[in-house]
Amino acid sequence: MYALINIVGMIANAVIFLVIIQFVIGLLFAFNVVSQGNQFLMQVYSSINSLLDPVLRPIRRILPDTGAIDFSPIVLIFALRAIVYILSDVAIATL
Repeated sequence: MYALINIVGMIANAVIFLVIIQFVIGLLFAFNVVSQGNQFLMQVYSSINSLLDPVLRPIRRILPDTGAIDFSPIVLIFALRAIVYILSDVAIATL
């Protein structure tokens, strides 16, 4: 069971890493540090969006509309970290 919890933790960390990369690339595009004509970054950004959109879409439906600020990635990060902490506590309690 401990190995399974470690695997879930690694997957959660990978998703959190992708959310952070998506955020940074989005900021680079928003502040015109990098042109949206940059094919490599545009492909990376669209790939990460296609991976994260099925996870973020239900969170966006639940959250109230805040205009230009999207809080769904923050909620996803908090939820993933909470799941990992809860599973870790369950694994420690079963030892």
